[in-house]
Amino acid sequence: MTKPIWTAKVVTLFPEMFPGPLGHSLAGRALTAGIWALETVDIRAFARDIYGTVDDAPFGGGPGMVMRPDVVDAALEAAVGPSGSERAGPVIYLTPRGRLLDQARVSELARLPGATLLCGRFEGVDERVLEAWKVEELSLGDFVLSGGEPAAIALVDACVRLLPGVVGDAAALREESFEQGLLEYPHYTRPQLWRGRAAPEVLLSGHHERIRAWRRDRAEEATRARRPDLWARYVANQK
Repeated sequence: MTKPIWTAKVVTLFPEMFPGPLGHSLAGRALTAGIWALETVDIRAFARDIYGTVDDAPFGGGPGMVMRPDVVDAALEAAVGPSGSERAGPVIYLTPRGRLLDQARVSELARLPGATLLCGRFEGVDERVLEAWKVEELSLGDFVLSGGEPAAIALVDACVRLLPGVVGDAAALREESFEQGLLEYPHYTRPQLWRGRAAPEVLLSGHHERIRAWRRDRAEEATRARRPDLWARYVANQK
C-alpha cells in the first residue's frame, strides 16, 4: 500500500469514538483506499496510578476538574515523539477559546503531511502543557461541546475531502462556500416544477455565461444577507 497523503493523530480519552463518521462516505472510502491514515492515542493509558486518573482539582478552586499536564504530555510524546521530533504537522487543541477554524486554515492543514489533534475533556487541559508543546488552539464556533472529539472529527473530515482523489469532481471544491470568499449559490435539480415552485429558467437555458453570472449574483446576495462579516471582507478584497 502506498504511503498515505495525510495522517490524523488523535489524542483522546475516548479512542473508541474513532473513526466513527470518518469511517463512512467519502472519508471512509478514502481511509480504506489508504489516501489518509488515522491513529489514536488513549490518554488514560498514561495515567500515573492504578485508577487511571487523568485529571485533578483546579488550583485556586472552582468547579470541575482539569486534565493533568504530566499525563497529557506523555500522551503527546507517544503520538509525535519527544518534544515533537516526529511531528508531521501542528499539534491542535480543539477548544471554544481557540481561533475560529475557517476554510483557509483547513486548506493549509490539508496541504501538510497531517496534524495531531488533542481532545480535551472536563474543564480543559493544564495551560502549561499547551505552552510547552506550542499548541495551536482552534474552535468550531461560539458554543461548547462535551469534549474535543466531535470537533476533531469535523476538522479531519474538512481536511480529508480536500485531498487529491477523495472528491470525484475536483472542480466542485472550487465553487463551495468560502472558497471564493462567498457563500455558495443555491442548487436545483429534477423535477423542474415541484409543489408549484419552478426551478430558475436561467439554469435550464444551456447558456453557460448567463448561468455563471446568475450563480455569482446569488452567491453575493446570500453572503450580503446572511454573513455581513464575510461580505465586508469580500468587498475589501475586490477593491
